Amino acid sequence: MSMTDQELAQKAISLLDLTNLNDDCTPADIETLCAKAQTPYGNTAAICIWPRFIPQAKELLNGTGIKIATVVNFPAGGEDVAGVVEETKQALTDGADEIDLVVPYKCWLEGRRGYTETMIVRVREAIPAPAKLKTILETGELKDEAIIREVSDMAIEAGADFIKTSTGKVKVNATPEAAEVMIEAIAQSGRSVGFKPAGGVRSLEDAGAYLAIADKYMGADWAKPETFRFGASGVLDALLAAMEGKIEQAGEGY
Repeated sequence: MSMTDQELAQKAISLLDLTNLNDDCTPADIETLCAKAQTPYGNTAAICIWPRFIPQAKELLNGTGIKIATVVNFPAGGEDVAGVVEETKQALTDGADEIDLVVPYKCWLEGRRGYTETMIVRVREAIPAPAKLKTILETGELKDEAIIREVSDMAIEAGADFIKTSTGKVKVNATPEAAEVMIEAIAQSGRSVGFKPAGGVRSLEDAGAYLAIADKYMGADWAKPETFRFGASGVLDALLAAMEGKIEQAGEGY
C-alpha cells in the first residue's frame, strides 16, 4: 500500500471495533474500553461488548459518535431463532447500534441451510434502520473456501449489512484466505455490504494485509467505517505505537 505507517495506523483506528468479550469482563473493564476508544488520533468506529454492558457504555460514550456493537447467539451459534430475536430486540432497546449475530453455522454444515438463512432473515426483521446487522460466519469452522463463499452469498442475500469472519473464540479465526472469499462475494453481489475480519488481528501488518485485500476487490476508497471494520482487542496498542513512530517496538509480543 502507498500509505505511510502512520496513515495506515490512523485509518485502521477509525475502522476499529474495539472489543472486550472476555468471560470475566467487568464494569471497570468497560470504563477502560470506552476511554481507550477515544484516542489522541481519533475515535474508533465502535466498541463491541457483551449485551449486559450496553447501558453503561451508552452513558460513557454519549456525544462521542462511537457506535455500540453487541453480540447475539454468541459464541456457539445456536438454533433458538425466537430467543435470538428477543435477545436482539432487548439489545436495541438498551441502546445498541449494531448487532453481531453468530449464524447457526453448524446447521449449514449439517445440510439444514434453510434454518441458517431463516435466523438471519428473522433477526434482520427485528433491526430497524439505522441499526446494523453484522453476521458472524465462523469461517475457521466452515473451513472450506467453497462453503465460506456459499454462506457469504446467503448472508448477503438474507440482508446482512456486514459479513464478519469469526467470534475470536475458536481455534482458527480471521485469515486472509477467508477475507478474499468474503470480499469477492461482496464485490460480485452488487450490494452495499461491509466486511469485518475478527480474531487474530494484532499488528499494523495484519491490518494492512486486510485493507490491501479490500482495495484489490473494491477499490482504494471503499474501506471506511460504513463498509469495513476490524474486530480486535489488542491491536489498538500496536496502532498507537505506529502513530507515535514506535513501529519496531509495536511488533514485540504479538
